[in-house]
Amino acid sequence: MSLKHVLRAVLAGALALLSFSALAQQNLQTMPFGNPVGIDTARKMAAASAAEARRNGWPVCIAIVDYHGDLVYFERLDDTQLGSVAVAIDKARTAAKFKRSTKLLEDAVAGGRNALLKLGDASPIQGGLPIAVSGRFVGAIGVSGVASHQDEQVAAAGLAALAAK
Repeated sequence: MSLKHVLRAVLAGALALLSFSALAQQNLQTMPFGNPVGIDTARKMAAASAAEARRNGWPVCIAIVDYHGDLVYFERLDDTQLGSVAVAIDKARTAAKFKRSTKLLEDAVAGGRNALLKLGDASPIQGGLPIAVSGRFVGAIGVSGVASHQDEQVAAAGLAALAAK
């Protein structure tokens, strides 16, 4: 990998972390809804996420849903295990329904909040991130296929694509 590619990957990761940190500082629970994420935005996010996955050699599925949890865009990279199809969609829907990162739910379960396992069809597994545009909640992205922290790295690259407008 060339220095240019390494720097680009580091920059994308830093932007994603800054973007997500900004989201984390806002109270997503009370954030107003915006226009649901559209196909053009979803494609842009998926392209950035897929590029991050390919850079790392990670076969993943990428799902983007609107704030209702309805699927807007889905992409399955070659050689991704079939079980990741449903998991990516579930992660995105969970992040949308609860207006928060699925890692927050996973951490709560790991910390003993087992009651969260009774949240219907929620998937408290890292890799789902909410999408906010201009301070408005518009949907979520979910990724599955590799380790959960890597799934979130791929999802964060999709969020970074929005910040790079």
